[in-house]
Amino acid sequence: MRLGIVGLPNVGKSTLFNAITKAGAAVANYAFCTIEPNVGVVAVPDSRLDALAEMYNPEKITPATIEFVDIAGLVRGASKGEGLGNKFLANIREVDAIVHVVRCFDDEDVMHVDGQTDPTRDIETINLELILSDMEYMDRRIDKAKKLLKGGDKKHKAEVDFYERLASHLADGKPARTLQIEEEEITYCKDLFLLTFKPVLYAANINENDLGSSDSEYVKTVRGIAEAEHSEVVIISAKIEEEISMLDDDEKQLFLQDLGLDESGLDKIIHAGYSLLGLMSYLTAGPAEVRAWTIEKGTKAPQAAGKIHSDFERGFIRAEVVSFDDLMSSKTYAAAREKGLVRSEGKEYIMQDGDVVLFRFNV
Repeated sequence: MRLGIVGLPNVGKSTLFNAITKAGAAVANYAFCTIEPNVGVVAVPDSRLDALAEMYNPEKITPATIEFVDIAGLVRGASKGEGLGNKFLANIREVDAIVHVVRCFDDEDVMHVDGQTDPTRDIETINLELILSDMEYMDRRIDKAKKLLKGGDKKHKAEVDFYERLASHLADGKPARTLQIEEEEITYCKDLFLLTFKPVLYAANINENDLGSSDSEYVKTVRGIAEAEHSEVVIISAKIEEEISMLDDDEKQLFLQDLGLDESGLDKIIHAGYSLLGLMSYLTAGPAEVRAWTIEKGTKAPQAAGKIHSDFERGFIRAEVVSFDDLMSSKTYAAAREKGLVRSEGKEYIMQDGDVVLFRFNV
């Protein structure tokens, strides 16, 4: 999973990126301190791996990972090349989903590119630049489809109609992801690389002193915008995340408890990201390695096996599956098998989150 962190300059993007990746992106109180998109890979926290490791004492533990891309601050006019806009819009096309960091705090010591905090304006600025870029893209696609239609290929009539409806939706200032798409139109979307088709997670960046408090008016505004476009919101404090990133696991847990928090902002972003993209994890376990594998919900056993190696999918015979909870309650794999909790599943089996699997294959 590849998440792109976007937002206006000085909203906390690079501070958040530093905190969740410990990758050391440049942070400064001025615009465009991030010139190239910084990329960091982070492990997905999964307590199930620790429990399986206690059971199997493996040589190594391999968690699932998420790639975060810190994309420099966009400004008004980015779609026309203002700031370093075109370059960064291209970076956004390469991610699976967008983490849109929105400033929800006042601080005279941290300049705002537009003078003062206003989440509605800030979100509209970013969304408008993405929409304008998509409109240019759709103009080219419509021209291409119309040329094919003029050539006598009538099958492109429905395609042109859909493209024009989508272009009109964008022209109304609405992101492509909010368009009601009919089942027969889905095929036309598969090769449309629109920025505003990407799912968005709004990260409301609040002052560290406001963590655990009721939503401010700024946060309520972000929630309202997200709800209207069926997006999600997480509340984070980039500064607190930076402090958490410097602690070891035990200290981190105590720090979170002192703040009255169940999980860090990173955990919130990961969980929301998985939900946005319809992802889950299955597990493999043995003396050599305990590992989590990320797949889409609804994936069948052979395709899940293919995540490990293409030979596993090609020569798939069956999957021996036990749920994580059943395995833990049985204490050992052998005990779970004796209780009949280890199932033999075939090619049509749809994987479930937390399945502990041994794939049988023959190539």
